Amino acid sequence: MNTLVIVLIAAVVLFAAYVLYGRWLANKWGIDPKAETPAVKFNDGKDYVPTNGWTVFSHQFSSIAGAGPVTGAIQAAAFGWLPVLLWVLIGGVFFGAVTDFGALYVSVKNQGKYIGKFGRKIFLLFCWLFTLIVTAAFADMVAGTFNAYSVEQPGTLAPAAATNGAAGMVSIMFMVFAVIFGLVQKKFNLSGWKEAVFGIVCIVLSFVIGMNCPLEFSKDTWSYITFVYIFFAAVLPMWLLKQPRDYMTTFMFIGMIAGAVVGLFVAHPSMNLPVYTGFNNETLGTMFPILFVTVACGAVSGFHSLVSSGTSSKTIANEKDMQKVGYGAMVLESLLAVLALCVAGAAASADGTAAVGTPFAIFSSGVAGFLEMFGIPVYGAQCFMTMCVSALALTSLDSVARIGRMSFQELFTVDDMEHAAGWRKLLCNKYFSTIVTLLCGYILTQIGYANIWPLFGSANQMLSALVLITLCVFLKVTGRENRTLFPPLIIMLCVTFTALVERVIALVKAYGAGTAVFLVEGLQLIIAILLMVLGVIIVISCGKELFRKKAGQETK
Repeated sequence: MNTLVIVLIAAVVLFAAYVLYGRWLANKWGIDPKAETPAVKFNDGKDYVPTNGWTVFSHQFSSIAGAGPVTGAIQAAAFGWLPVLLWVLIGGVFFGAVTDFGALYVSVKNQGKYIGKFGRKIFLLFCWLFTLIVTAAFADMVAGTFNAYSVEQPGTLAPAAATNGAAGMVSIMFMVFAVIFGLVQKKFNLSGWKEAVFGIVCIVLSFVIGMNCPLEFSKDTWSYITFVYIFFAAVLPMWLLKQPRDYMTTFMFIGMIAGAVVGLFVAHPSMNLPVYTGFNNETLGTMFPILFVTVACGAVSGFHSLVSSGTSSKTIANEKDMQKVGYGAMVLESLLAVLALCVAGAAASADGTAAVGTPFAIFSSGVAGFLEMFGIPVYGAQCFMTMCVSALALTSLDSVARIGRMSFQELFTVDDMEHAAGWRKLLCNKYFSTIVTLLCGYILTQIGYANIWPLFGSANQMLSALVLITLCVFLKVTGRENRTLFPPLIIMLCVTFTALVERVIALVKAYGAGTAVFLVEGLQLIIAILLMVLGVIIVISCGKELFRKKAGQETK
């Protein structure tokens, strides 16, 4: 089948869903353009900052469009491209976008706090543990992408050393120009074409400097640099670093998506991957639940809800922007997952054999090849795509660091913090809470990305199920429509608990066979069991509320 046809079908379905279903949800739940949002009410110039709707959209999309839509869609294609496409479209429209939109909606209606009003402390603990997994997985991924040295021959520069080093330097310059962008924006209040032009100039300068001054560092060095960056991203005001960096990154992502779309349109390659390979796969396992867990962010992701309720809800200046930010950013990410699937399909050989390499490498080289068709130099195309795929992880990483810090603070926050005990004030200090969160995340990086990802997928999907059940409770007690959430809620609970149980059984078998290592399988087993216990507690707590509360008991 022609990959261009697949992309066009997906684009039409996702756009129609945004216009029809997204608008229907907004009307059913109730969007009040005149309501005072938390960003306006609690404006502190740091976390709560009223922001233009499109800027919030760029932050949301840049943060949620992490490694998941590319890595998940390509890995899951082992079951065939059709199951992946169907789940991305169905999941994106009825599961993922609803979860993201709902999390944003509930948080804005709840003074910008995290969703999970019922059993809040347990929910926050689950969220914090999850942010540690995300931090570890994505930090290891970013450091590996910028690594200039060969993994097989330590101390020897890899063939892609110059490209990786250039992408790393571009990332550092992105951070520098993001601060400059934020300061200029704060002083001159740029908007419209002026803001766009200045952002694009900053992007171009970052690439010019980075491509001419590559930093050829080891993975460990890049890991240290990454954690230093996300520390500042977690504690600095949103307007100074995070928002301008996300705004600039969005232009880069648009260029990447446009390159993939135009390349598919011009070359219109065939989808060489098999349509369907069977329910069982020797490497991944059974289609249920592995397909759903592996596709992850391209269809539905609990991590997205943390972004919606952790940072975006604190910057929404008008409720009318919530559909665009919550539902719109997710369907665009689903389109990115479809593009990644099509690029992988075009890169596969005619007999259906998948291309060799990591999902990131397959996607990066595929789109870089499209860019080269338009006369862009090979080095420039490779640097651009390496930077893009690393930025997919990096933008999620700096968001999750901030979210982890805030969830840790909220765990120990009480109403009267002025007269709170000294130890409580210390734990709620933003610098101390950030250090604790990042230190725990760094320890988990020692497990390695490949070992963390399976646990991330299961925990990620479980969080989305917990968000859905919390949303169901909120909508019921405030007298709003919640019946449409029951099917995705039940399906996600079945998927996630099955996946986690299977993971625990596999880890226990590894211990039984004597092949387990504590820093790898041991930590995974502890975290998996803890996540399952917390998940059960939250489901029971919210379930009781769901069946006990009467509609309209709380203020709308």
